[in-house]
Amino acid sequence: QRKNPFSNQARLASKTPHAPRGDATYGRPPEGSRTEQRGKDAHSHVGKEVEELCLVIRRTGEVGEDGRVRVTFGQLFETYVTISNKVVGILLRARKHGLVQFEGEMLWQGQDDDVVITLL
Repeated sequence: QRKNPFSNQARLASKTPHAPRGDATYGRPPEGSRTEQRGKDAHSHVGKEVEELCLVIRRTGEVGEDGRVRVTFGQLFETYVTISNKVVGILLRARKHGLVQFEGEMLWQGQDDDVVITLL
């Protein structure tokens, strides 16, 4: 576009160059930008959904001999789907952060209803 005679040179010159690979800011939005703020808001929203999921597990599950709360995926799905339709995604995020534990990579409704989810 810099060689295009019809492009707005001032607009192209004012663009900040991308950070090189390996740089700490590579792949991140510019600091203070609206894009950065949207990312922070989304991260906060997902964090709240993970907290809510843990509360639902604690409320609907049963305490085992080791003191940890357990619930089956089918029971959790039926309870949590009225709150949010992103049950599996939120479960995966909670596992990534070490808050829950379950067998398998992905949980499917119907097929994995008997999989036990443990609240850590």
